[in-house]
Amino acid sequence: MAAAWGRRGGSALLRGALGAAPGRACSTGAPVRAPTATAQELQSSGRGRFLLEHAAPFSAFLTDSFGRQHNYLRISLTEKCNLRCQYCMPEEGVQLTPKSELLTAQEIITLARLFVKEGVEKIRLTGGEPLIRPDVVDIVGQLNKLEGLKTIAITTNGINLARLLPRLKEAGVNAVNISLDTLVPAKYEFIVRRKGFHKVMEGIHKATELGYHPVKVNCVVMRGFNEDELLGFVEFTKDLPLDVRFIEYMPFDGNKWNFKKMVSYKEMLDTIKQRWPELEKLPCEASSTAKSYKVPHFQGQISFITSMSEHFCGSCNRLRITADGNLKVCLFGSSEVSLRDHLRSGASQEELVEIIGAAVSRKKKQHAEPALMSFPLRQDALQYPPNSKQCGHTSSHWPTLRASLSKQMEKALLKNKLPGQLILPVSHPEQQCYIRTRILQTQMRGFCVFQKDTSSTFDTKCLEASPVGQVSADCQLKEASPGSEFCTRDSASCSEVPRASDNLTHTDEEGRATMVDVGGKPDSRRRAVAGAVVRLGEKAFGMVRQNQMKKGDVLAVAQIAGIQGAKLTSQLIPLCHNIPLSHVEVSLSLDEARCAVVIHCSCQTWGKTGVEMEALTAASLAALTVYDMCKAVTHDIVIEEVKLLSKTGGQRGDFSRA
Repeated sequence: MAAAWGRRGGSALLRGALGAAPGRACSTGAPVRAPTATAQELQSSGRGRFLLEHAAPFSAFLTDSFGRQHNYLRISLTEKCNLRCQYCMPEEGVQLTPKSELLTAQEIITLARLFVKEGVEKIRLTGGEPLIRPDVVDIVGQLNKLEGLKTIAITTNGINLARLLPRLKEAGVNAVNISLDTLVPAKYEFIVRRKGFHKVMEGIHKATELGYHPVKVNCVVMRGFNEDELLGFVEFTKDLPLDVRFIEYMPFDGNKWNFKKMVSYKEMLDTIKQRWPELEKLPCEASSTAKSYKVPHFQGQISFITSMSEHFCGSCNRLRITADGNLKVCLFGSSEVSLRDHLRSGASQEELVEIIGAAVSRKKKQHAEPALMSFPLRQDALQYPPNSKQCGHTSSHWPTLRASLSKQMEKALLKNKLPGQLILPVSHPEQQCYIRTRILQTQMRGFCVFQKDTSSTFDTKCLEASPVGQVSADCQLKEASPGSEFCTRDSASCSEVPRASDNLTHTDEEGRATMVDVGGKPDSRRRAVAGAVVRLGEKAFGMVRQNQMKKGDVLAVAQIAGIQGAKLTSQLIPLCHNIPLSHVEVSLSLDEARCAVVIHCSCQTWGKTGVEMEALTAASLAALTVYDMCKAVTHDIVIEEVKLLSKTGGQRGDFSRA
């Protein structure tokens, strides 16, 4: 261990000697340390050659099992905040950790020195609100003395920035991020539940006056609150050296909002490009979390933090220390290691490095996104392996396949507001075979029974006679039978709705399953509405109504599951076409009389085939998600009345359930 420690120290010394980490960007006026020697001087000296030959490339303790090198450390100075942002903290605040359990200034410096010796080059001070900590300037000054540290940054809400920034700059802060979600004073007060808009603006201008370039402005974009200000924020960069960073809204556990509030990066970019089509993409570093753009001739630029729609786990180089001294290797991860306890128990530097290295080595390849820990499908669909003869692989592959599918489903569910079609990311044919087979089996076993008399024609009367509780849907609704007449809704030249074929359209002449060719059909506007009811019982219903389920907001997650289900229908129902949906709407309401959740789903498209199956899949997956999130309270849950309520468009005419 001692040898490894010595090599790390030698590597840190080499970085300083080469001038790679001697000081900080001079544009802010912060102190800059002069390099002690050039690369040529090192090569010509015996000491330099020794360092070049023996220095470690990067600390093994800060390199995880996926090769990611962590040279960026975020340190929370306090849990306290002088604002109560609606997307961040409840109005009454949060229960604070006793002061005795928080890191002291000396403990912060001790841990920071340890990380810098191991290769950390950037430290960001966060909170809560870091500028309400009385000794923040002193902490910055001590950090500024750490050899090898390139950047000291601070993230603040800006309330105290104008007053403290001159002293912070002198102490060594050379990068500033300021949180501002609106340019409208009244809206600012509503979002943060406090006054202070003009103080934040004063802080932004003070930062530009002091030479910070760029001044980063963090804006969390929320649908229904500030997405209408995107253009205003871009205009804000015209005459000021700002980097306005639009952050996708992230629904953390304590959050009372829901997924409808998220505006995706692509949607924001499309809105901005409509106003400034000349918007230019800027190059970025591999470890950057931002996608940066610039309007030509503007002083500043804009960036997008795509934490929800396009995560950046693969290049993550960040570690975090909480205010009470816990090391978090992933913002979304639940695992923490208390460095404070080890520090106070007298652990040596070598022991602390071992503890840190062990935590970093356990870092996962990708974070588990909050509030969506399971894909909204019936759990038994992932419990049993499919028939190996059906899918062509042995049961020995099943544990790995099941785990892989579960993770991919979680990932797929999060892509809930992106335009276009989302394809379930499966990479193996057996996964495709399995997912279609098991979901179909699960639906049939659970509640889906449809009987058809092949000797009779199939029309809307047959649909109206379908018993409640069954999925009254047949893929024949979506396709035109060969040789039948075609009649559009607006056509006056056709007096009757053609009947479906007496033969199944999804089988070939030999009785094998096949997709219907709709290539010759004309496009038309299609819409379908489906519904479902989930009876929960009094106890579970009360917990859903009060939003007290441990898994999160049942109605919000089920809504997104339904939307996602509609977009994934062709992946779940084998013979359905992949339809470019123009709109999906899923609403859930509470029926107190029945202690039930009532689900209503509508889908629209302009295309060659209908969207009944998409609407029914949305209703089914939303219902199954409600079941999944409530089953820990009771298993006496009944899913019923899954049915098509109406459809419009297509050659068979409109349908509306009485």
